[in-house]
Amino acid sequence: MHDIRDPQACQTMTEVRAGVDAVDRELIALLKRRFGYMEAAARIKPERGMVRDDARKAEVIANAVRHAGEAGIPDNAVAEMWECLVEASIAYEMDRFDRSAR
Repeated sequence: MHDIRDPQACQTMTEVRAGVDAVDRELIALLKRRFGYMEAAARIKPERGMVRDDARKAEVIANAVRHAGEAGIPDNAVAEMWECLVEASIAYEMDRFDRSAR
């Protein structure tokens, strides 16, 4: 296993790739937690029609874009990723809602 270095300290592509792989593992762990919140939402919401909330979707994406800008990363790329993430989250929550016994 390679030591994971900060991006600015990387001197080789092996170090860069090890860092990217480590970050990807962290992202997957965070996505697992995020989807856990979608399961909780499906359990808590009393009606299927409440799963899609376009105002909340817009708020989540706007927050991500703002945080991206503050972090100095491409906000347009983050907006596209969050659009996909939120739509996948809605689909997952719908599935969980439909599977639950009500």
